[in-house]
Amino acid sequence: MGELAVPVHWMTPSVPAAGAGGSGLGFASPTAPCRLVAEFGEDAGIAVIGIQGQAEREQARLAIRAAIVEALSQLSGLPLQRISLYGEPGEVPWALLDAPAGRRRAWLAISHDGELSVAAIGLHGAVGIDVTQVLAIPDWRPVAQDYLGPEVAAQLAALPQHAHVHAFARAWTEREARLKCLGRELTEWSAEGDRDLDACRCLPLALPEGYVGALTLPPS
Repeated sequence: MGELAVPVHWMTPSVPAAGAGGSGLGFASPTAPCRLVAEFGEDAGIAVIGIQGQAEREQARLAIRAAIVEALSQLSGLPLQRISLYGEPGEVPWALLDAPAGRRRAWLAISHDGELSVAAIGLHGAVGIDVTQVLAIPDWRPVAQDYLGPEVAAQLAALPQHAHVHAFARAWTEREARLKCLGRELTEWSAEGDRDLDACRCLPLALPEGYVGALTLPPS
């Protein structure tokens, strides 16, 4: 993509504490508070956060939701109790900030894989995010053809064997992040159905070795 990787604000769970969005998890005081992603400027209102070391999916889900509430509190200056998260597993999540000037919405996207969980927070509009481990997929060729389309599948097939594993993981995360940004479920590729997905802007995430991820913004 030729663009700088988007930094992730890694948050560290503390000992269990009451509050934190009802999850029973607290977060240690960060060395630096959560910030909006600098590359987009403050007007863009986008933050990217993550947690590490949670391999069990339900615990990871609770932990990243608690981290989102903590991050929104840092960004807005509101107490945790004035921030509510909505969306069951499988639904597009969102947050409601009960600010003195009136309630306002925040758009969310969440992804888990391995021991990483990441979330994108959009204060002004939809966002998408995805993370995946870089692993060899034995049947990657038909998967790429069905879900990434013939052009991407051909590009992957032309790569040396040592390179296509990482390239496939990167292409997959970009597709997943685009779908989340537009609030769509995973479907097979089609020229018509993917036209609006292709119009989204994808940026790589700065992640630990062995993982790739993407942040997606809607078409401008």
